Amino acid sequence: MPTHIRKGDEVMIRSGDYKGATGTVVRMLNKENRVVVKGPRIKGMTKTLKPTRINPQGGQVSLDRTFHMSVVSPVVDGKAARVRFETKKDGSKVRMAVAGGKVLKELGVVRSANAKKKTSKKTAAKA
Repeated sequence: MPTHIRKGDEVMIRSGDYKGATGTVVRMLNKENRVVVKGPRIKGMTKTLKPTRINPQGGQVSLDRTFHMSVVSPVVDGKAARVRFETKKDGSKVRMAVAGGKVLKELGVVRSANAKKKTSKKTAAKA
């Protein structure tokens, strides 16, 4: 199933501690269904490290904030929007906002069943 969010999208957090904050999707974590979002109102997490032989002082490391995909929505005209996928008559597939109908991104041309198949050199030589 295609995701409603892509890398580089401007998104709004819809619930939790950061509700209403907007930011940009930096990375997609598809196996965990999470996205990494950076923005001015979104603070990263800090992880405290124990002292080891390699790092005898220990210390703190700053980590990026991740959110579940169901919590973020693309921003259209300053508001969170639901996303629909539509196929145009020319065969191209687009991501568009449900309420305003604004096209968010064109995903490319979908290959139709009647499209010519490429022939390899071996099959061309036999013919």
